Amino acid sequence: MKRREFIATIAALLVSPRRARAQGASRRLGLLGAFENFQILKVWHEGLRDHGWIEGKNLSIDYRYFGDHSERAPALGAELVALKPDLLFAPNPQAAVALKSATADIPIVFVSVADPVGLGLVQSLSRPGGNITGLTELVPGEWIAKRIEVLRELVPSASKIALLINPRNPQHKLRLTDEVPRAAGLGMTLLVVEATTPEELDAAFASAAAQHADAIVIFGDPLTAQNAPRVVALAAKHHLPASYLFRQFADGGLIVYGPDLADLFRRASGYIDKILKGTKPSDLPVEQPTKFELVINMKTAKALGLTVPPSLLVRADEVIE
Repeated sequence: MKRREFIATIAALLVSPRRARAQGASRRLGLLGAFENFQILKVWHEGLRDHGWIEGKNLSIDYRYFGDHSERAPALGAELVALKPDLLFAPNPQAAVALKSATADIPIVFVSVADPVGLGLVQSLSRPGGNITGLTELVPGEWIAKRIEVLRELVPSASKIALLINPRNPQHKLRLTDEVPRAAGLGMTLLVVEATTPEELDAAFASAAAQHADAIVIFGDPLTAQNAPRVVALAAKHHLPASYLFRQFADGGLIVYGPDLADLFRRASGYIDKILKGTKPSDLPVEQPTKFELVINMKTAKALGLTVPPSLLVRADEVIE
């Protein structure tokens, strides 16, 4: 090879995309969320940093939030797709559905989606197919029944339990048609109350109380998560023992029984790392949670006049005195 041709070949290698990535060229992510959860975002950023991805150094992230208006998710998802990021991140089912509809090419990683197969996001957990994969927030099947059983250990006299859902959350619709009928076989009456806005939360709790509910199960959703203090206060106002899905409700909430959300977001950062390094989403099976938390607030139990059985206390990961 002539000297001039050799130099030209080396120069081409130095400016190739693969070479540029190896040298730490910045990559671009798009995040579509409901609201900024600073604590969870901190965990997610730490997970990315552990894999060598640092925002502002070799990673740029575009954020879009739809708040209490999930109907805005498709338009915001389209905005992110137009920016041509290397990967899209969906931390809730509304975002996952919107991004999946917006692109079939850009890789997508989701987290906190209870039933991605039922939503049509993936073909199966083991073989997701397409451009999307991630982590579920629940083990499908009997999760609603398990939450009710734990709640009844605290309130053994409960015969009527309310379920607070957001009808705009596609995941909740699946739970109502799939798991709730099976949970009804536990020998109690289940009644559904709905809220799509913060203001409707007040009406939902008032409805549960008017229907003489003995307790209430709060379904996981950006609406209730963003308004956690309000939800906890409403449960106290109506004297309703409540079961929550995520730890942020433990401050005043009676019982939290659900997945370790921080662990899920750390693991999601590992999937993002693999995809940015060349792995196809279709080659990464959807993973389920492996860590669960049971948190009991003794102050709230006392305020409700409840006695926490020792059998429940010994299983708790944390007891708030």
